[in-house]
Amino acid sequence: MSKEITARSEDYSQWYNDLVLKGGLADYSAVRGCMVIKPYGFALWEGMRDVLDKKFKDTGHQNAYFPLFIPKSFLSKEEDHVEGFAKECAVVTHHRLMKNPDGPGVVVDPAAKLEEELIVRPTSETIIWNTYKDWIKSYRDLPLLINQWANVVRWEMRTRLFLRTAEFLWQEGHTAHATSEEAIAEAQQMLEVYADFAENYMALPVIRGVKSPAERFAGALDTYCIEALMQDGKALQAGTSHFLGQNFAKVFDVTFTNKENKLEHVWATSWGVSTRLIGALVMAHSDDDGLILPPRIAPLQVVIVPIYKGAEQKEKIDAKVNEIMRDLKAAGIRVKYDDADNNRPGWKFAEYEMKGVPVRIAIGARDLENNVAEVARRDSKEKSSQSLDGLGAYIAALLEDIQTQMYNKAKAYRDEHITPANTMEEFEKLLDEKGGFISAHWDGTTETEEKIKDRTKATIRCIPLNNPQEAGTCILTGKPSTQRVLFARAY
Repeated sequence: MSKEITARSEDYSQWYNDLVLKGGLADYSAVRGCMVIKPYGFALWEGMRDVLDKKFKDTGHQNAYFPLFIPKSFLSKEEDHVEGFAKECAVVTHHRLMKNPDGPGVVVDPAAKLEEELIVRPTSETIIWNTYKDWIKSYRDLPLLINQWANVVRWEMRTRLFLRTAEFLWQEGHTAHATSEEAIAEAQQMLEVYADFAENYMALPVIRGVKSPAERFAGALDTYCIEALMQDGKALQAGTSHFLGQNFAKVFDVTFTNKENKLEHVWATSWGVSTRLIGALVMAHSDDDGLILPPRIAPLQVVIVPIYKGAEQKEKIDAKVNEIMRDLKAAGIRVKYDDADNNRPGWKFAEYEMKGVPVRIAIGARDLENNVAEVARRDSKEKSSQSLDGLGAYIAALLEDIQTQMYNKAKAYRDEHITPANTMEEFEKLLDEKGGFISAHWDGTTETEEKIKDRTKATIRCIPLNNPQEAGTCILTGKPSTQRVLFARAY
C-alpha cells in the first residue's frame, strides 16, 4: 500500500492528499470545495471533540446551538467584522424551488425572494450577541460561558482536504464578562486549554502567542494563538482565542446593571478550533508508509491479527485473544480483533500501518505454544516478542511511551527549526533553504509586515507570550525594535 503513497521528498502536497484519501479519513464530494469526512476520519474528530468538550465543561462552559442562517443586517452592524468575512460569505436569497416551466428539472421560484438575504454562518458572533442582549440584564447573569459545536461556511476558492474547505466542522466559544480583566483571563485560559490538548493529546508542540494587528481576528482587540510546525517547514495555526473588548456588546447593545446599579456594556471573548486539527495531525507525524496517530486520540489504539492454518488453530488463538481483549478493554484501551478471513495477514498489516494504528499484535499457533505474541509499534516500526502473561500492562505502558516519543520527536524538529535572522538576506535564505520559524526583529508597523509578506510570502505567525525584550533593528527597514517575532510561511 505504501507504494501508492507519494514520497514526502517528492511532492509533500500530494503525499498529504494520498494519506488523507488512502488512510480513509476523507473523500472529495460532489460539491466543489467541500469534503466528505469518512467514518475513520469522523471517529478521529469525535475523539478530539470528546476530550475538548470535557475540558470546556470542566472550566465552567455549557453547550448551546444557534441558527445556521444570519440576517445580512447583523453582519452590517460591525464594520471590521463584516470586512473580514465579506468575500467568503454564502448568501441565501430565495426560499423555494419550482418545476421548470420551460423544460425538465427545477428552478428558483422568482416569487420566493427573501425580504432580507440570509448569510450561511462564517462565524456566529453577530447572531449570538443579538441573542445575548435578551439573556443578560444584571451582573448576576455574568459570566455567560457558552460553547457551540457546529459547521460553518467560508467560500474558499482554493481548497485542501481538512486544511481549507468551503464547509468545515468546529467549535466556537462565546463568553460575556463584567470586566475587561475577566475577559482577558478567559481568552488566555482557553488558549491554554487548546495548547494542553495539542501537546498532551495530539503530541503536537505549539508556540503560544498573540497575533500582530494585521493578523488579528476581524473585530478583535487581541488574538491569542497556538502555532505548530509541519514536517515541510511550514507553520499551521492550530487554535485561536480572541479578546473582543466591548465591540460586539456596543453594536448589539448588550448591557448589564453592575453592583453599583450602573449600566455597562459587557466584555467579550470568542475562541475556536476546527477539523483543520486533523490536517495538522497528519502533517506533523506521518511518514511515507501512511498515517501515524498518537495513542490518546487514535480511534483504534491496538489491533490484533491472528495467523493460523485451519479451524483448530484459529479456535485456540480465539480463546487466548478473548482473554487479551478483556484485559485491554478493562484498561480502557480501544482494541480490535481482525479475524476476518477475506484478507491475508500481510495485507492487514499494511492496512493498519496505513491507518496509523499505534500498536499491532500478531499471534500465530507457534506463538501460542511459546506463550508469546509479536508486538509492533507504528511510530518507530520496532517489533518485539512479548510474553502473553501481563501483556495488557505492557501494552498500556507501550502506548504511553509512543505518545511521549511522538511528542519528543515533533518538538525536537520544531526546536531545530526556530532560527534567528538579523538581515533580510539571511531571512530569505533561511526561508528558502531551511524553513520553519524565523525569529527576527520587526519595527511594529503593518506597512513593514505587508512588505515582508509580499516579498517572501512569510507572515508574522505570532509574538510569543512572555517574549524577551531585546534591542535590535528591523530586518527590512532598519528601524529600532524591542523584540523578535516569529515569521514563517504557513498553511
